[in-house]
Amino acid sequence: MTDTQSRPGVRALVDLGGRSPWSTLPPLILGFFMIMLDTTIVNIAVPTLVTDLDADLVAVGWVNSAYLLSYATLLLLAGRLGDRFGSRGVFLVGLVVFTAASAWCGLSGHIGVLIAARVVQGIGAALMTPQTMAIITRVFPPDKRGAAMGLWGATAGVATIAGPLLGGVFIEYVSWEWIFFINVPVGVVALVLALRYLPRLETHATTFDVLGVVLSVVGLGAFVFGVQEGSSYDWGTIVGPISVWSIIGLGVVVLGIFVWWQGRQGSAALMPLALFRNRTFALSNVSGMAISFAMIGIFFPLTIFLQSILGLSPIQAALINLPSSLVSGVVAPLAGRLSDRLPGKWVVSTGFAFLAVGVGIVAAMITPDLVAWHLVFPMLLFGAGTGMVFSPLANLATSGLDATTAGAGAGAFNTTRQMGGVLGSAVIVASLTSRLSVELPAAGRAAADGIPADFRQQFLDALTTMSGQFSMDAAGGPAGGFELPDGIPAAVKDQIVAVVTGVIHSGFASATAQTLLVAVAVLVVGLVVSLLIPARATR
Repeated sequence: MTDTQSRPGVRALVDLGGRSPWSTLPPLILGFFMIMLDTTIVNIAVPTLVTDLDADLVAVGWVNSAYLLSYATLLLLAGRLGDRFGSRGVFLVGLVVFTAASAWCGLSGHIGVLIAARVVQGIGAALMTPQTMAIITRVFPPDKRGAAMGLWGATAGVATIAGPLLGGVFIEYVSWEWIFFINVPVGVVALVLALRYLPRLETHATTFDVLGVVLSVVGLGAFVFGVQEGSSYDWGTIVGPISVWSIIGLGVVVLGIFVWWQGRQGSAALMPLALFRNRTFALSNVSGMAISFAMIGIFFPLTIFLQSILGLSPIQAALINLPSSLVSGVVAPLAGRLSDRLPGKWVVSTGFAFLAVGVGIVAAMITPDLVAWHLVFPMLLFGAGTGMVFSPLANLATSGLDATTAGAGAGAFNTTRQMGGVLGSAVIVASLTSRLSVELPAAGRAAADGIPADFRQQFLDALTTMSGQFSMDAAGGPAGGFELPDGIPAAVKDQIVAVVTGVIHSGFASATAQTLLVAVAVLVVGLVVSLLIPARATR
């Protein structure tokens, strides 16, 4: 096999007017930081948004879903737009759209307006993301690209983990609007730097695949909607004859038609299937889905456990993950440079091993009486693993791309990575709900002897109902939705409340631990797949 990194076409270096290629990184990193930050920063604000905007949890859930949907479904198109019209121009448009939409989010005073603004924000994010990888691929020589991707990976890891901490600070000390307003000054700085330092790269005139665009948006949109919102409809009927599974099925069918259509289009396709004939690229995409699944998925049950069961404030809960974020930021550039000196697959596979072990230890430690700061130590492994996977994996995925496919390849890689995050969020929520429906009643039966006989059956029935409608409020409340009749003696009431609280804490801890094992299993898959990546880049 010929090492594609030695081919001149892969280098595709451009004249930067005597400047170092490193000068292009600041605007790319600032833009990507905002994108990744906004995938997690809203989670910490959900209770505040429910109160301040007088909205229910389903509506507030769309604040995240709207962003994820528009982001995920447009990444393929955005990558191709970069190839056709120039990565610099598309990045600038995306940056302006994202920054303006962030201001709109902060100024919105109604939940519907906020959701609409988040859709536009996702469009801006989708336009920017593939261009960051495409520009790095085309301006850095292969022997320096790993280090550049290291900074790119550090940005992703730090922003994703740091989002809840920054969100907690803004919510507790300023207001929820500032989780969006903070993007405005950062976006303006990034825009100034982009106009000055981003090069005008050569474009490639191709036939624009309009039908491919429509099929990809409809297929991905339907599939992501079904997976993301399935639990909201109890995986059943949405309206009339339309069910969650019919929406998911429609998405799968349309995506199948999309793949067939792409095969017919050849090099003019929105996502050239020839990209996936490259074993390194194909396997890197699978591993990318696995790491995003774990990063997005584990924080949902863990954050609720820390706040609702252990009683931590949003900032205290976020601080548990701060050392992990710092380690990720330090390790990622080092891992990127290391992947320039030895086959990147070994760095990536080591990172996956750290991730699987770290999350596995966290799962084993989860108990109702856990000392929260003890989680810092296994989370350090998680941070190190994240830093070792992100940048070398992105470098591997782009190692076989040339100037004509850099945008399309970056769009495909980021689409599969984002799909992994969406699946992680949906599967983890479904898994947690499923385990709660088993663990809460089981814990209740074990503790039923502590409830007076007259209230025992009511207690068990309430736990069964609660397990299907569990929320943060239920976890935090001492009786968790168990209705106590009027006139009950104070001593009996205290006894019941103590038992119910213990049951909720025990059941939720068990469900959380078991749910985290799902993430461990996916990380093991990522480890195995990364070991199958060729040691040398392949064509």
